[in-house]
Amino acid sequence: MTTVDLKLYQVGTFAAGNRLLPLEDRTVQAHPDRSNSITSGHRACQGCGEVLGARYVLDAAMRATGGDLVAVNATGCLEVFSTPYPESSWQLPWLHSLFGNAPAVASGVAAALRATGRGHTRVVGQAGDGGTVDIGFGALSGMFERNDDVLFVCYDNEGYMNTGVQRSGATPGGARTANTKAIGPEPGNAFGQGKNMPRIAMAHEIPYVATATVADLHDLERKVEKAMTFHGARYLHVLVPCPLGWGSASKDTILLARLAQRSGIFPVFESEGGEVTAVTPIRRRVPVEDYLRPQRRYSHLFGAHPRPDVVARIQAGADRSIARYGLLADSSEK
Repeated sequence: MTTVDLKLYQVGTFAAGNRLLPLEDRTVQAHPDRSNSITSGHRACQGCGEVLGARYVLDAAMRATGGDLVAVNATGCLEVFSTPYPESSWQLPWLHSLFGNAPAVASGVAAALRATGRGHTRVVGQAGDGGTVDIGFGALSGMFERNDDVLFVCYDNEGYMNTGVQRSGATPGGARTANTKAIGPEPGNAFGQGKNMPRIAMAHEIPYVATATVADLHDLERKVEKAMTFHGARYLHVLVPCPLGWGSASKDTILLARLAQRSGIFPVFESEGGEVTAVTPIRRRVPVEDYLRPQRRYSHLFGAHPRPDVVARIQAGADRSIARYGLLADSSEK
């Protein structure tokens, strides 16, 4: 394929387009040889962050492994919208497991490949937050303890979106879901519940743990490719906004992921052996209210009967994350 070098100068924005970069430095998605691991024909909702995350992650993993990759997928949105029988949108070896055993199946696939002399083939396990933080939690912990040679990816949309937008262990405090109603003195999901899965993964002291969002493609792809340089258990937690469950506009998916990082709601960092090794500093910090307002799951906190006390609790949580990971660089608020 013949390529032509182009220059694109963007005015009035904070980002440079891929065309300003040499071909080898562009994202996988901007490269003519991307693998299209999940392609047309899926039935994801318009603006779905999860399908973006899966494509970004697996295309990067395919490039890092030279296409020598097997994916294991838990039940959930990603499986349902991508493989309506007898169709499939996947363009790589792909296995569907149960809701709760994807880490165990991925471990078994890695062991089988090693036993048959094909240990060079890498394995990625993937699930939503329900299949990771809740139903598959025990199997994932076991995978970590055994240090099985699997990269496990959680696409976190903060709820059970496929079954009617119910609360999961990753649903944030104050958020409205089908079973955390916006009523009473403590509307929405209760504070102090759930699990911080990246920190739990770090507690296992596995080789590599990282968080990322679909808003920073270069960062996400770099972390996938870095994860593939390690052997043993690795964990990647990706924030993937859900227009359906969050009650947000389809066009705002990337914006919300960016605001989650810039407000401190979702800290972006890397860890090796249980120790934080790098963080993505916040540039142009925003208050959590900028992130909350575009989502109907938080609409009960504003409007005719606002709840500034709840917003303040959410802000306090973001402030703790910022302090914990040191997310404010010297120039971040300039």
